[in-house]
Amino acid sequence: MESNRLSQPGADVSPAVSEERSPVSSRSATVSVFKISPLIRLTLLLLYIALTLPLPFLAELAAVTVPSQWLWVGIGVGALLLTAALSERVVLDGEGIQVTYPGWVPRFFRRGWSLLWSEVTALKPRSTGQGGIVYYFLSTSGQAHLLPMRVAGFNRMVQRVQAETALDMTDVRPLSQPWMYFILLGCTMLLLAIDAWTIWTALGQTAV
Repeated sequence: MESNRLSQPGADVSPAVSEERSPVSSRSATVSVFKISPLIRLTLLLLYIALTLPLPFLAELAAVTVPSQWLWVGIGVGALLLTAALSERVVLDGEGIQVTYPGWVPRFFRRGWSLLWSEVTALKPRSTGQGGIVYYFLSTSGQAHLLPMRVAGFNRMVQRVQAETALDMTDVRPLSQPWMYFILLGCTMLLLAIDAWTIWTALGQTAV
């Protein structure tokens, strides 16, 4: 959850970004919308499918006590929650930064946050357990907000933040590089191929 609590970071993998401009041509009237990279969304959703899809078939083959129908329901709920988490949007305008989610995402699951540029006092780095570095906005109220790092167009977002706040963002870099997610995507596709063989074998044995 990206709020005033310290949250887990993500990564940038694509330079794409959408921008909406109001009729006023001044910079402060420009609204920039950054979404989570499509590569990240695709990779994580496929990985989830690869890890969970064989479970109902294996449950029927092993005759476990948990009905396969309940496993399908659980897989569906998990996919919905993952989709909700990956629907994050970062909106920047002349007044501040806002992290939002679509209306169908419950607020108790993913709560957005907003911060005025005038309230930003500093950008504080913090090391992660994996040896990376994430950054938090410090506000005049003493709250800390995680700088979103999974969005497409991360470098352009950082440039906009620097222009609006005058913070030195020179050393701010994405936590993960695109090639890392391409490798993960390749491994996920291999796992899906193994899943297909597993499911085919399970169906063949249950049909006997």
